Amino acid sequence: MLEVLVSGLVTGWAIAIPIGAVGAFLVTLTARTSYRVGAAAALGIATVDGVYAALAVLAGAALSALLEPVATPLRLASAAVLLVIAALTAWHAVRSSGSTRTPRPMSPRAAYLLFVGITAVNPATVVYFAAIVLGNTDLTSTAAEGAVFVAAAFVASASWQLALAAGGAALGRVATGPRGRLLTGLVSAAVIAGLALHTMLG
Repeated sequence: MLEVLVSGLVTGWAIAIPIGAVGAFLVTLTARTSYRVGAAAALGIATVDGVYAALAVLAGAALSALLEPVATPLRLASAAVLLVIAALTAWHAVRSSGSTRTPRPMSPRAAYLLFVGITAVNPATVVYFAAIVLGNTDLTSTAAEGAVFVAAAFVASASWQLALAAGGAALGRVATGPRGRLLTGLVSAAVIAGLALHTMLG
């Protein structure tokens, strides 16, 4: 069981630690809002990682086969959603920078749902977890081992995402004021647009 626990932790950290577009967006969002909002967003990412880990344990091979025929349309739809989010983020940043009032911050619930959506539209995540589980079938041969693997993957992902949120909160203390909010907002929009293009190109 210890081997399953370690495998789940390593798997969760392996997919979470490389800071891609979602991680960068998490940092800039937290910098513009608060650690509370960033922590909710971080848990949104970890939730999807946990769900995908569970799906991979339950039906990794079937899910991979199911996603393969629709991979291109799924990528294009995901990219379109991300581009809309990027445009809205940039528009909000520009609008907020022209106001002397502090913009109304995003709620933790909204941040959680936003990051669940952004992470969920990345089909590579479930394929990654499926590959790990299929390559280590002896690790999750029972329901208890599968549950430990999924829980460990979730905890590993959550621990790293919360650390990123803490970094974003520290950045936010430096990037205050309209100019700082504009910069972090536009960086967030560019990061999401980059993720959309990466998703589109596969």
